[in-house]
Amino acid sequence: MDSIHIRRAQPRDAEAIANFNQAIARETENKELISDVILAGVNALLSNPAYGFYIVAETDAKVVACLMITTEWSDWRNGLFWWVQSVFVSPEYRRRGIYRSMYSFIRELANNEPNVCGFRLYVEQNNTRAQATYTALGMSQSPYYIFEELKADIDYLDERPTRS
Repeated sequence: MDSIHIRRAQPRDAEAIANFNQAIARETENKELISDVILAGVNALLSNPAYGFYIVAETDAKVVACLMITTEWSDWRNGLFWWVQSVFVSPEYRRRGIYRSMYSFIRELANNEPNVCGFRLYVEQNNTRAQATYTALGMSQSPYYIFEELKADIDYLDERPTRS
């Protein structure tokens, strides 16, 4: 394997990131995302830094992983939490330290931003491998549960039957 290069994503990475997001949904929740919606969502974030940013990992001359950072203002801490989201490493590149390298990269970015107070992420309850990875990097489980409500007109899942 060539060396790992971590960088902020560029518009040219949108299709790869959208494909990774579709793979995440399939792998972790057995859901199919609407291709046009996810690609538009990726492009919207890439063109609007106020929404957040992506980083990608390149090796073997191709993008093999990504993660997204969005922000949450904490009035209690007078700072921003960076939410780590949409983490994906191509299956053939897993267990090679790529996520660790990406996390180190965002940690370094955050250390250069005085208004960032920490990191948060959510993980599927049954994804024990990911939980072990996050713990090994110094993260700990918070005492909070995540609740959500989507507006009724939000359409992001492809409801067509999948082939077996």
